[in-house]
Amino acid sequence: MPASAAIAPEQLRLSVAPMMDWTDTHCRVFHRTIAPHARLYTEMVHANAVVLGDRTRLLAMDPIEHPVALQLGGSEPELLAQAARIGAGHGFDEINLNCGCPSDRVQAGRFGACLMREPTLVAESVGAMIEACDVPVTVKCRLGVDDDHDFDHFLAFIDTVAAAGCRTFVVHARNAWLKGLSPKENREVPPLRYDWAYALKRERPGLQVIVNGGIATEHEATAHLDHVEGAMLGRAAYHDPYLLHRLDVAWFGGALRTRGDLLRALRPYIEDQLARGVYLKHITRHFLGLFASERGGRAFRQVLSEGAHKPGADWSLIERALALTEHPAVAA
Repeated sequence: MPASAAIAPEQLRLSVAPMMDWTDTHCRVFHRTIAPHARLYTEMVHANAVVLGDRTRLLAMDPIEHPVALQLGGSEPELLAQAARIGAGHGFDEINLNCGCPSDRVQAGRFGACLMREPTLVAESVGAMIEACDVPVTVKCRLGVDDDHDFDHFLAFIDTVAAAGCRTFVVHARNAWLKGLSPKENREVPPLRYDWAYALKRERPGLQVIVNGGIATEHEATAHLDHVEGAMLGRAAYHDPYLLHRLDVAWFGGALRTRGDLLRALRPYIEDQLARGVYLKHITRHFLGLFASERGGRAFRQVLSEGAHKPGADWSLIERALALTEHPAVAA
């Protein structure tokens, strides 16, 4: 059985998690602008939607985003293989299978975190995806579901999928509760066990392991690099995107830029999108947290939140918001 194509280790060090309703193409272009070396992921897209749906919308991607991965949901090997082939054909650098989402809707479709209980099906799916495309096929998973608290059970899941050719695993280092917790609670309530991800790397050194879950500071992210290939940030990268920039500079080099400089670097993209008929609010929503905890940050968010949805809103609104961070007295 063929193994998945390899991913260069430096491309795994820093990544931004796939997040439903958040990591669309506008978000990813922003993240690429502030973190040139981060690996980016799409929102999860169901394989059936990729095969039968509006690919122009679902697979929208700007060339600046590379390297960028398409995350697929699904549990039918043949359908996943078709979607993987289509995704690779659209230029995605990686196809990732979601085995970690705990939402009721996902469970009803028999995919996401409930696949942790069906390692053979995951292996069949991964094998079919690898056969169908020539880009790396990876898996994002949890440690287990509900009361699965046996490391050997987790390791057996990984081994079964690895035997199908998967070499790269993104481990959200907590269990998923399929009943009784909301998706939000599933990101916060089950305890984090990074030591399981570390142990996986020690036990299976030939695999590439990325840790995800609860990483909120530069120090926490950096500490993971002593044990695994990379750290994947989720909510922290979205709500405090300057953290992503600081990590990129600290780990890969380059000069630390101001928040204003980073945002102004996005101006050509924003104006191009506005010319295409995109409303400003669809872009600005992704960088409302850029000035989190900074002077003028609240006024910055307020100006964008109140103005970006209005007809004719353009770059001048962003400059007005930036002015409140650069000359906070204006906001008084």
